[in-house]
Amino acid sequence: MVTASDPWQGHDSTVLLTLLLTGAPALIGLVAYLCSRPAPRARRRSTPARAWRDVSLAAVAAGLALYLWGLLHILFLDDREQARECERQRPAGTPALVGRRGDFLPLRLVCEGSDGHDYSVVVPGYINPSLTVLLSLALIAAVASGLLHRKRRTPTRKEG
Repeated sequence: MVTASDPWQGHDSTVLLTLLLTGAPALIGLVAYLCSRPAPRARRRSTPARAWRDVSLAAVAAGLALYLWGLLHILFLDDREQARECERQRPAGTPALVGRRGDFLPLRLVCEGSDGHDYSVVVPGYINPSLTVLLSLALIAAVASGLLHRKRRTPTRKEG
C-alpha cells in the first residue's frame, strides 16, 4: 500500500488514467471542430474575433496533445522501470536515491537524491516549456478574440 508519506510514490494511476480518458476525447473534439473551420460556410462567417478564437483553440489542442504525449510516457513504465530510469540518470556526485514523486503540474517524474538534489526523468524535457508557450499563446489569442468581439458589439456613439 502506498501512503502519502511514502517517499517512493510515482503518479496516482487513477488520476493518470482519468486524464488520459478525458483528454483524448477532448482533443478529438477540438481537432474535429478546428478541421471544420476551413469549410466554405464557416469561412463566409469568419471575423477577426473568430479567427483569434480559433488560434486560441488550436494552441489549446496542441498543448493538450503534448500533455497527453507526456502522460503516455509515464503510463507505459511501471514502478520498477521508473526506479531504473532514476538510477540510470542519477547525476554524478549524487550518493543515493531516497525517493521518487510524480507531479501532474508541471508534468514530471522527480527522483530525489540523498544530497537534496532532485532531477526529472521519463517525461521529455520539451513538454513543459512547450506547454508554457502554447498556453500563453492560447491566453493571448483568447483575450484578443474577446476584445475584438467586444469592440464589434459595442456601438460607437455619435457626438453632436
